[in-house]
Formats: sequence, structure tokens, C-alpha cells
Amino acid sequence: MKNMKTALVTGASGGLGLEFARLLAADGYRMVLVARNETALKAATAEMQSLYGVEASYYTTDLAKPDNVEALLQQLQTDNLSIDCLVNNAGFGDAGYFLDKPFELHREMMMLNMYALTRLTHALAQEMKAKGHGHILNLASTAAFQPAPAFAIYAATKSFVLSFSEALRYELRNTGVSVTASCPGPTETPFHDRAATRTSKIMQMGMMKPEVVAEEAFRAMKAGKRRVVHGWLNKLLVMSGAITPRALLIKATHDLMKP
Repeated sequence: MKNMKTALVTGASGGLGLEFARLLAADGYRMVLVARNETALKAATAEMQSLYGVEASYYTTDLAKPDNVEALLQQLQTDNLSIDCLVNNAGFGDAGYFLDKPFELHREMMMLNMYALTRLTHALAQEMKAKGHGHILNLASTAAFQPAPAFAIYAATKSFVLSFSEALRYELRNTGVSVTASCPGPTETPFHDRAATRTSKIMQMGMMKPEVVAEEAFRAMKAGKRRVVHGWLNKLLVMSGAITPRALLIKATHDLMKP
């Protein structure tokens, strides 16, 4: 058991997080699942143990609160859990105009999407670097590639995740630790219920299945790739955005995202 690989997945109670957990468990990782929904975490933990025959545990916490992030890191030390693979999947969005939303909502989004991801990466990548191996998978988004009026804070947080991940990957290039950014577009998960984005035009263009996105991201992570954009349509949108005049790109993104 001492040589068993251990993976930590945030936002693991459903959606992409649960799919990542299934893939890692099938790959033989001992699983550490983190999310807010204890009932769903219990069910996911039981699934890891019964279907995949791996050890699994969970921590119920809200990572949007910095004190909870520190408490999680301390608990990992107390439980003598050394993480070999970190999947920073937890995050949320909220469609609508910036000034129409309470600032507390923006703050919570920034703390979860950026701060928690960065803090966990800083702490756990130190251990991976010391061991000479490890994988980090950070969930960015196709929203990371351009400003998104009516989704401004979310897109900005994902731009941070993408930029940070690519820079950190380069810094760790000779350490045995890989960093991969996953950039999905619309995906059929509960994310869109909380974000209130199901009626936006971009969702009507089609959504990918979470298991397909997770499988692609998992393979990219294992291969040590810098980033992966999921689906041919999303790849096309990202490439076309790179050559579209900025003002036109911002207007087009607003038209796709506006409530």
C-alpha cells in the first residue's frame, strides 16, 4: 500500500469531477474526493471502492473559503496522504452582467476558480516535485480564450487558469511533474443549472458528454500535454477567435452568451 498512487479530485460529487474520479480509480489510484455535497460524495466513494477495488475517502468542504482550503491541506497531512495526481475541477460560473450581480458572488467565484486551485497546486506540487513525479490537471474552458461579456468574471478566471497552467508546466518541465489545462466548451453537466446558461445561444450549438471530455482530458494529462481543447467545434471556435479582430470577437462572444 505504501507505493499506491493517490489522486485528489475537487468538485468530485458529480459532472466532470465524478468522471475524472472514475477514470483515475480504474487506473489504480487511491482516491481522495472533495466537494460540498456529502451525500453525493459518500455515493461516489462507495462506487470507487466497489466497482474499482481501490481505497477511497472524501472530505466535505467549501473550497471557496480560504480557511477551508488550509484545513483540507492540514487534514491531508494528518491522514498521511501524499498526492500524486491533482485534478482541480471545482468551479462555477454565473451568466449575467457584472453590475447586476452582488459582489459577493463574484468574490466567491474568484476564490474558488482561482485561489483554491492555485493554493492546492502550490502545496501539492511541492510534494510531487520532491518525489520526482506527478500530474496536475486544471480545468480551464474555451471561455479562457476571449473576454466574455455577460460571463465576464467566469471567463476571466478561466483565462487565469489557462495562463497559470501553461506557465507552471514550463517551470516544472524537468521535474517529472506535468501540468495540463483542459479547455472544454459546453458540456452536459449540472454546471449550467447553477450558471443559468442553458438558454444562451452557445448551448444551442450542442453540448459534449462529460465522459467524452473527461476521457480526452485524462489521456492528455497522462501524456503530459500542455492543454487540450475538446471537440472539433470548440477547436474551430478557438482557432477562428485567434484571427478575428478583438472588437468583433468580444461582440460575437456577447451575442453567444447574453441572457
